[in-house]
Amino acid sequence: MATVEVPKEEKDAHAASAPQQSEPKTITLRIARINPSEQHEPKFEEFKIPVQKWTTVLEAILFVKQNLDHSVAVRYSCRQASCGSCGMKINGKPRLACYTKISELDSPVITVEPMNNFPIIRDLAVDFKQMFATHKRMKPFVINEESEVKPGTKEFVQKPEDLEKFLQFSYCIKCGLCNSACPTMSTDKSFIGPQGLAQAYRYTADNRDKGKNERLKIVDESHGIWRCHFAGSCSYVCPKGVDPAMAIQLLRGYLLGFGK
Repeated sequence: MATVEVPKEEKDAHAASAPQQSEPKTITLRIARINPSEQHEPKFEEFKIPVQKWTTVLEAILFVKQNLDHSVAVRYSCRQASCGSCGMKINGKPRLACYTKISELDSPVITVEPMNNFPIIRDLAVDFKQMFATHKRMKPFVINEESEVKPGTKEFVQKPEDLEKFLQFSYCIKCGLCNSACPTMSTDKSFIGPQGLAQAYRYTADNRDKGKNERLKIVDESHGIWRCHFAGSCSYVCPKGVDPAMAIQLLRGYLLGFGK
């Protein structure tokens, strides 16, 4: 069988166009280690790990946990920015570890710490009990006897403009990043916080809901909506594009008589 010799130029061109396997680079991952029952301040441990351009911070932490130190405590679940479990401070900013790529940080050293304004369970895992309790106190559900499922009832149709009033605030995944970034929460542990206030607005603005007065009474107190200084940090760190700062201002409008 005859063979055809491929010119060297064509071989070189084909090799140049073929996808190249990128070499992993090494970064330093600094992990805050703390056990509140034994120490008051965290100590940082450094690990040299290989990463690719697609490696996320969570994957880097799990590499350490699986290969270098099994005792690292970190909370995670969905790995696709839907559950809100893996919130932490990454290079000083509250972020979701599963949603943050090492390459996006453009730094040879990545420092991960537990979020501010939450009790620390251990290492990177914090306690969400108070935030969940506050969220529940906001009555995060539609209050309307007519919306109950009964024989012969139909769906409650909304106009697009009615939906737009609260749609973005329904995207909240309760990750706690907004509360972590809030400067008021660092000085007032009883403050409702941007997460709770934004959800209070989400249901108050829903035209299917009849519980506006109940929620306004809850937020109109000394540790409620008037404690917000409108720093805007909460909106800056939200991974889902929710704007809690705007929700708080709009909720104030209801208390001042501007809302319908």
